[in-house]
Amino acid sequence: MGTVRVLFFSVILSPCLSLTGKLFNQDATLRLEQRDVLFDREGYLEATRSKREAAALWLGEDYDSSMVFLAADEPDDAPELPTCLLCVCLTGSVYCEEVVPEMTAVPTLPKETAYLYARYNKINKITNKDFAEIVTLKRIDLTGNLISEIQDGAFSKLTLLEELNLAENHLVKLPMLPGKLTTFNANHNQLKTKGVKANAFKKLRQLVNLFLGDNELEAVPVIPESVRIIHLQNNNITDVTSDTFCNGNNTYYVRPNLMEVRLDGNPVLLSKSPDSFTCLNSLPVGKYR
Repeated sequence: MGTVRVLFFSVILSPCLSLTGKLFNQDATLRLEQRDVLFDREGYLEATRSKREAAALWLGEDYDSSMVFLAADEPDDAPELPTCLLCVCLTGSVYCEEVVPEMTAVPTLPKETAYLYARYNKINKITNKDFAEIVTLKRIDLTGNLISEIQDGAFSKLTLLEELNLAENHLVKLPMLPGKLTTFNANHNQLKTKGVKANAFKKLRQLVNLFLGDNELEAVPVIPESVRIIHLQNNNITDVTSDTFCNGNNTYYVRPNLMEVRLDGNPVLLSKSPDSFTCLNSLPVGKYR
């Protein structure tokens, strides 16, 4: 059997079943063949009720007896289904991991979604419309997709977004990022310094974790004072100066928050610039000789 996906279906036909937020029997946009698919599954529901609680516990969510989970081995010619039948929708979280058939775009989300996990699919682009109406989002995880383009305003309305994970994609540049981010992960992409705007992180005053390892950066970007951990390993960084982490004009300047700096796997020889780290609590990890 192929990868098993868990699908969500409410016995009472909850609003989550509709792409528009309407009740199922009022949604004129849902094709008749999709309705047939749903109703044909009723006999299967009773046989799978005992698996509901185990699925909810596996996802780390509260179990709700009104929820029904379905194995998602659909035939290749199955009609296109609403998001909450392709994915798992639980208490504000949407799980769309390794979806079959292949997911190539960000799915339409219920408007109350706070957490989106769409890892290891084949999403290739993020547009300005994908998250425009989902202002409740706090975490987005798109690890392991094929994303090579993100339109510049794609995250502009996400004022509550705290965690954004874009690791293991094909990004060559970054869009404007939301101001309340605490964690940003773009490890294992194809980012170069010219693709990262000078103020990409400078205004993120709540940023704590910044992961940019395994890219093609030639220089260290401007790092906000709030950052505690920055990973820049395995890039093409050739130089650091007294202004990279510290303040070259102020020898008394101390940076108490920055606790971990990784520069290993870069061509820069850190011992050539010993004065560049005087403001830090510990030396960066990297090549010194």
